[in-house]
Amino acid sequence: MAWDHKGEHFIGAGSSDLGHTPPPPTPLRLSFTGSGSEYFRIWIVNALLTVLTLGIYSAWAKVRTLQYFYRNTRLDDAAFDYHGKPGAILKGRAIVLVLAMVVQFSGAVSPALPLVFAVVFGAVWPFLLVRSLRFRMANSSYRGLRFAFTGGDREAYKVFLLWPILSMLTLGLLAPLAHQRFKHYQHNHTRFGTAPFAFDATSGHFYGVYLRTGMVTALFMIVGAVLSAIAIPAGAGTKGGVAIVLGGTVAFTYFGLMLTGPYFTAKLQNLVWSHTTLAPHRFESRVGAGRMIFITLTNWIAIALTCGLFLPFAKVRSTRYRVESVTMFAAGPLDAFVAGEAEQVSALGDAAVDWYDIDIAL
Repeated sequence: MAWDHKGEHFIGAGSSDLGHTPPPPTPLRLSFTGSGSEYFRIWIVNALLTVLTLGIYSAWAKVRTLQYFYRNTRLDDAAFDYHGKPGAILKGRAIVLVLAMVVQFSGAVSPALPLVFAVVFGAVWPFLLVRSLRFRMANSSYRGLRFAFTGGDREAYKVFLLWPILSMLTLGLLAPLAHQRFKHYQHNHTRFGTAPFAFDATSGHFYGVYLRTGMVTALFMIVGAVLSAIAIPAGAGTKGGVAIVLGGTVAFTYFGLMLTGPYFTAKLQNLVWSHTTLAPHRFESRVGAGRMIFITLTNWIAIALTCGLFLPFAKVRSTRYRVESVTMFAAGPLDAFVAGEAEQVSALGDAAVDWYDIDIAL
């Protein structure tokens, strides 16, 4: 059994008849096999060595972290892998650090220089981001077959520079549209072997997520205002009562606003992955907003009670839930699909994808 060269039709033994009905998609749920205790050992060593080397080891720490999470993410009984080199990450961070320092200290030479260098920094930033995306995808694999990112620089400047500027000029009104353009650019220019990913969510879908998040935010603000209106008069007769009640109300409101973060994360993941396909295969994400908020809230409490030592456990916990909320609906056996893609890559002489020896993702 195999896929055709475009990955669009499944061809199997005895299915040559034009009227043959293809089998229904097979749901393959992603799984995460890592544990908090395992990652804690990696995390604590990474933290200590990063401090001892004044941040230089952070590049190696990032590689170790990515390899751990990739290798513990599985689909159809096979794991992903990450092959990035720490030197490329260190190089990317050095470039960003030098650019930031130039912008920071140029003001000592001339008051106008920081603005000039900030413009230069903004002009270079999309170029660097594209190289970073290419680096990440070229160093990611599944069953030995690499991913790739083929996005061009011209569109990158629209996505990473033009749309964010327009969003700021419109006071955020175009932020959902800018977000949709970014995900469209990212997913539609990513491939697995020669098989392309595709993304069909519209700007309306993104506006819906942003609008619902805004409504949740407004709800917390309204509840906080109502609590203030009720509680302040009740506490007015006691010494410092108004200040205590007002402080508590503000804290409640701020805490509630923080919880809109995991709500937005859940809705956004569901939107993005439920509108993503890989050749004939499609994805579906079902992250529960309530469950995501509960995990985030209990993570915060545990981190506070352990003075930060629960951080690696919290990351594993949230990652496991988000990963295992994603299902791939395979239009055929993945082993045949991967084998077919590997054959196509070899036939195209593209076994060694374009390598971009830089990664600025911090």
